[in-house]
Amino acid sequence: MRSHRRSRLLAPLMLAPLIAGCFASGGGDDSGDGGGGDGARLRVALAFPPAENLSPYGADATLLSRLGVTEGLTALDANGSAAPALAESWRRDGDKVWEFTLRDATFQDGGDVTPAAVADSLTRATDAKPAPAALAGVTLSAKAQGERVVRITTAEPDPVLPLRLSSPSLAILSAKAYEEGNGRVDPVGHATGPFELTEVNGATSATLDRFDDYWGGRAQASGIDARFIADGTARANALRTGELDIAEAVPVAQAATLDEKTRRDTATTRTTSLLLNASSGTFEDAGLRAAARGAIDTSVFAEDVYEGYADPSAGIYGPAVTWAEGKRTAPVGRAEAEKPGGATVNLATYDNRPELPEVAQVVKQQLEKAGFKVKLTVREYSRLEGDALAGKFDAFVLARNTLLDTGDPVAVLAGDYTCDGGFNIAQLCDRDVDRAVAEAVGIADTAKRQDAAMAAEARILGTDAVVPLVHQRIITGVADSVQGVILDPYERTLVGTGTRR
Repeated sequence: MRSHRRSRLLAPLMLAPLIAGCFASGGGDDSGDGGGGDGARLRVALAFPPAENLSPYGADATLLSRLGVTEGLTALDANGSAAPALAESWRRDGDKVWEFTLRDATFQDGGDVTPAAVADSLTRATDAKPAPAALAGVTLSAKAQGERVVRITTAEPDPVLPLRLSSPSLAILSAKAYEEGNGRVDPVGHATGPFELTEVNGATSATLDRFDDYWGGRAQASGIDARFIADGTARANALRTGELDIAEAVPVAQAATLDEKTRRDTATTRTTSLLLNASSGTFEDAGLRAAARGAIDTSVFAEDVYEGYADPSAGIYGPAVTWAEGKRTAPVGRAEAEKPGGATVNLATYDNRPELPEVAQVVKQQLEKAGFKVKLTVREYSRLEGDALAGKFDAFVLARNTLLDTGDPVAVLAGDYTCDGGFNIAQLCDRDVDRAVAEAVGIADTAKRQDAAMAAEARILGTDAVVPLVHQRIITGVADSVQGVILDPYERTLVGTGTRR
């Protein structure tokens, strides 16, 4: 099966660069001619240090995909549709079965990407605890069929399975990634992307080298020196002084300090929301949730906090989800607001996205004006996530990319707002919400699925467990010498085969 790998590697079918090229690129074309070279290493700063030892099953999955380490069977194109990645094609075989035909590809540890390896990797993801957000409400099994086909069966019909498999949390890794046991997954040297992790220094930095046998052609940069810098001002300063080539998530307050040529702002599907703990504490009371929602004046966030690098809140889905506005309906089932009467609120947020503490401070002031007593906690994200998912805060300010996990608008609702959701910081468990989301999950027709997603959004907003505040634009700092940075509205990719300096 692998006798043609060299000739195919040099062929003009360079799909991954083409997918990346569908997004805007900063500083030049990201066409990635596949010829490669011994280009300079890229110096990149990411805002979020690894929180889970670079496990692909949680928040760290996007670190791996943004650095070009991991890939799934599919990818997202610029229109939010499933595009080929490790699978070159697929077809549906009945309501519950899909067959994916693999391309000729190699793991970074030298093994072949076989149907058996892919099936094993997906099985590991389904067994992970907690389950990856992309698998919220989904049960699947994967089996090898012949030399090139993986057959995936779902317990219930899943009309968007190819879209779901594009999730960074369902990246395909070799069997060696799982050898340590105890549920530990080691992506270092065991993935399939154009850059190979060779060293990870805790939550401080990582070293990546170009993977010369990448199926999509050699990357033009010879490697990446990545730094994890939670402080946004420090990221901007390092870019300005020439220590970095690329800095993600430049703070709004620092944008004006960068030369206009070195900053790119991109509309994304990210929404900043106030999540209210609906299962315990102050906001278990729906009337107090309604009072909190009524106390929040969302008009101040886009212009005052984000200085124009954002859009006013519209709902769970923002204006970057272009079809949503015409389908949005009023919230359903809201409770009548009660007087706060000095009820205490433990509010938390994180500082990896530097605007969030300011957003939370404004929220605190507005809640206090309404009669709540508020304590604000701000930490680095990795030190907050576990407590947030365990429901230890009454309220949480979160910046969430609504299409990050699967690209499917229904999946984020299932993962974030249903009883069994794996990322349910709001701790919401509502029978009507679960029913509305379940109805949306089973719809195959795109337009009807969108309608059902908006109906479910109306139910969720009606609980007041989530108060959308603002829809963000992300600022990326790019040195003048750098070309081909991928400005991805889904925030899954940042560097590709054509990124170079």
